Amino acid sequence: MSGKTVSLFIQCLVDTMFPETGEAMITVFDKLGIPYDYPTGQTCCGQPAFNSGYTRDAAAAARHFIDLFEDTEVIVCPSGSCVHMVRHHYPELFTDDPAMHSRALAIGAKTFEFTQYLVDELNITDVGAEYVGAVTYHDSCHLSRGLGIAAQPRVLLRNIRGLELIEMKDSDTCCGFGGTFSVNYPEISVAMADEKIDNILATGAGTVTGCDISCLMNILGRISRRQKDVKVRHIAQLLAGPTGGKA
Repeated sequence: MSGKTVSLFIQCLVDTMFPETGEAMITVFDKLGIPYDYPTGQTCCGQPAFNSGYTRDAAAAARHFIDLFEDTEVIVCPSGSCVHMVRHHYPELFTDDPAMHSRALAIGAKTFEFTQYLVDELNITDVGAEYVGAVTYHDSCHLSRGLGIAAQPRVLLRNIRGLELIEMKDSDTCCGFGGTFSVNYPEISVAMADEKIDNILATGAGTVTGCDISCLMNILGRISRRQKDVKVRHIAQLLAGPTGGKA
């Protein structure tokens, strides 16, 4: 196991709306004896501004992130979309600034999504968790297509005692969130979410999980509107066990 201290980068939605996800990630690190810290000056990674075309604002957020995390050993985030922003779009923001471009590449190389860090960097596929019930998994777009992470969360899920992983149809099809996409195109977003939820329900699983709370928030909202009895949990909560989140 790596002896590096993990610096936690907690996504905005986790920080403000789903703190149990961050708490669950810490529970897993504590269980595994992984040292960590939390740089308190962190802010948004700049992805909403970048996706909306405000590159100057996104670059300001990126510069702050780089300044704050540059001296850390490794950065871990419970969000594939934020990690994708740091790895792939930070360098794009500084193509005309060689020094910042180099710093952006370096920060991206040590920034990891939670399950990727456990499986690929620490070679941990079993955290000793237990979660009784049938679970289906949603592949978020930035995580699966942008970062190529699909096997890592599944191997972790399959090693949870009592958990039956049931794959849904088109698990890697977008749930319709897409950040500002869901705001600008609500009718299309709802239709996409309904298709995703139909595929979730068809599995018969009582819980749907994933690695991006933004997608899970979108799915949760639509499941609630449709009054379906399916739990929505970030994978960190399942890996943390009963103390890792809401029952």
